[in-house]
Amino acid sequence: MKKIVIYVLVVLVNIGFTYAQDLQKEFKWPENKKAAVCLTFDDGQDSHLDNAIPILDSFNIKATFYCPGNTTSLHNRTMEWKKIVENGHELGNHSLFHPCDARVFDWVKPEYDLNQYSLEQIRMELYTANTLLNAIDGKTYRTYGYTCSNYKVQGDSTYVGVVKKLFSAARSDGPIPDTMDNIDINFMPSWDVDSNTGKELIEYVKVAKKNGTIATFMFHSVGGGYLNVSNEALQELLIYLKENEQDYWVDTFYNVTKYISEQSVNSK
Repeated sequence: MKKIVIYVLVVLVNIGFTYAQDLQKEFKWPENKKAAVCLTFDDGQDSHLDNAIPILDSFNIKATFYCPGNTTSLHNRTMEWKKIVENGHELGNHSLFHPCDARVFDWVKPEYDLNQYSLEQIRMELYTANTLLNAIDGKTYRTYGYTCSNYKVQGDSTYVGVVKKLFSAARSDGPIPDTMDNIDINFMPSWDVDSNTGKELIEYVKVAKKNGTIATFMFHSVGGGYLNVSNEALQELLIYLKENEQDYWVDTFYNVTKYISEQSVNSK
């Protein structure tokens, strides 16, 4: 009887140890990388094609470009935008008209004020933008960049649910995650860069490395303009990432969030 009791106790201890191991199982990046880095660029600007793409391509680093459907650059340089996707970059959805919250941003036109949008209106705008981008790059899957990082429409109704149905993942703003536990790929945080130095950009990714999580940049103008990052600062960041590529997985927002989603499913 005593042997049976000891055996049962040993079994229970082993089960408890295995369960504890499962709970403590850490999120793993590919190839034992210590963090992921996503470089995203908003608003479909000429400076992306003229400055950002040549710099990125010189390091063979892939990025995501969130392009509204009504941008002049997309209209005038459609084939160039198509070409960047053929070369491995991502063309993301950033709506048709870039609607934002006029209560926060005084430059927003009344017709593009999210407070005047219904859920159906924002859904149709995002759906139509997907159709436009599909005509350019042929992709049926895509990620979304919340315009101005706003996610509410008329009556303060969140449209995150709409985004979940139309996109594989979405980027908002916010601090680097402390952990990958329960991370929401439909509302991923990012840093809105504004005239920061290369050193500051590098320090940002170092935080993700320390946490074992993800650093997502939200760039706008490159090499001059609003919410700007200089060519030199961007290049300094890319040099650091290349020199430390054993630690950082740098890829498009789609590829990285797809991996996160698959890891989450497999860990259940």
